Amino acid sequence: MEAGKDYFTDKTPFTTLEQLELARAAVERTGKKYMVYYSERLHVESAVYAGELIQQGAIGQVFQLTGFGPHRLNAQNRPNWFFQKEKYGGILCDIGSHQIEQFLYYAGCKDARILHSKVANYNNPEHPELEDYGDATLVGDNGATQFFKVDWHTPDGLSTWGDGRTFITGTKGTIEIRKYVDVAREESGDHLYLVNGNGEQHFSLNGKVGYPFFGELILDCLNRTEHAMTQEHAFKAAELCLLAQQKAEWILPKEEAL
Repeated sequence: MEAGKDYFTDKTPFTTLEQLELARAAVERTGKKYMVYYSERLHVESAVYAGELIQQGAIGQVFQLTGFGPHRLNAQNRPNWFFQKEKYGGILCDIGSHQIEQFLYYAGCKDARILHSKVANYNNPEHPELEDYGDATLVGDNGATQFFKVDWHTPDGLSTWGDGRTFITGTKGTIEIRKYVDVAREESGDHLYLVNGNGEQHFSLNGKVGYPFFGELILDCLNRTEHAMTQEHAFKAAELCLLAQQKAEWILPKEEAL
């Protein structure tokens, strides 16, 4: 940004609140964008379509989200920094960032509070700084709520790296997104289930929706607009995952708790 360029980074964009404030100051000083690749919404066609349905009013006003974000660890293929808390930030800061970003977007929140969060290392004693489980509960500034859980416990028998799901409840219906697999039914992903006053519908969306974020971001950079994602939204999702991590209670495994 200091060199006059907009910046685009993978999640999670920060591992400390101090880093976030430095980026906010740089945006203010330079007028450049600091955009974040929250891929579990932006690069999943069923998640994109869920947003379109919500904007169309298909399920009314969203008031609750529940998210599941399991991942396969593949520890032997990970670099050393992956297991160092100072460098990866913690599980809620890392893969939890996807979940919080989705909550803000789908529920239409500009801010939220962390009511409770917790983390643990249940099955990786050889990596004592790794958190292989985390969850959190949030309430948005409009009264919507969220619970999510993330982990590094995907079984080897699953056909993909994680059975990511999002459940969205509105005043007039519900949406379930089965992002990467429909377990024991189809190995394809991008399945969406909609239930509202018109009945029950299943959408198989692989290859049918696309990923509008990327083209919109290019146009935003050219035109200095904020259609793809606002800077406020990108930073708020990052801030909340850092706060969830900061507030998280450590859960001792049973052997240590005795």
